[in-house]
Amino acid sequence: MTAHLPNLLTLSRIAAVPLLVLLLWDNGWLGSLLAFILFVIAGITDFFDGYLARAQGTVSKLGQFLDPIADKMMVVAVLVMLVATREIAGVHVIAALIIVLREIAVSGLREVLAELHVSLPVSLLAKWKTTAQMVALGALILAGASRALYPALPAFEIGMSLLWIAALLTLATGWDYLRAGVKHLA
Repeated sequence: MTAHLPNLLTLSRIAAVPLLVLLLWDNGWLGSLLAFILFVIAGITDFFDGYLARAQGTVSKLGQFLDPIADKMMVVAVLVMLVATREIAGVHVIAALIIVLREIAVSGLREVLAELHVSLPVSLLAKWKTTAQMVALGALILAGASRALYPALPAFEIGMSLLWIAALLTLATGWDYLRAGVKHLA
């Protein structure tokens, strides 16, 4: 059972995406609060699936395949819902679009390079991007609840600032991956 726990944690993140979308669709303070709690739990499982797989020596091809997919599904679903509910609106939609387009482009690049048996390791800057992105999304989800429960909490401002930081880091890491990957495509 413990050998499969990391993959079960990853699968639980994928299974959480429809529930997350449903909670964000409501967009009331309770839906936002529950979505925030679910998002945090999903983030914790993201940490522990990789940690446990490495610690137990049970890193699997399935886990390596599913983990980035789970991350991208959750990020893209949350961004789409935050735009749909107008939590992200106006010029800020550009930051969300940059993140979504980079996720698609880097996934495609990794797929092509995998066929050539070339891997693109995750850079430290990409880890910072992911951290900024996840904290931004968590804060923006929480903003829906904090307006009703604790209006003085600057969740929206923190989330939006970090979303733009994540978008800028997304451009930088996307460019780095593209530059590194193109060398193998010629």
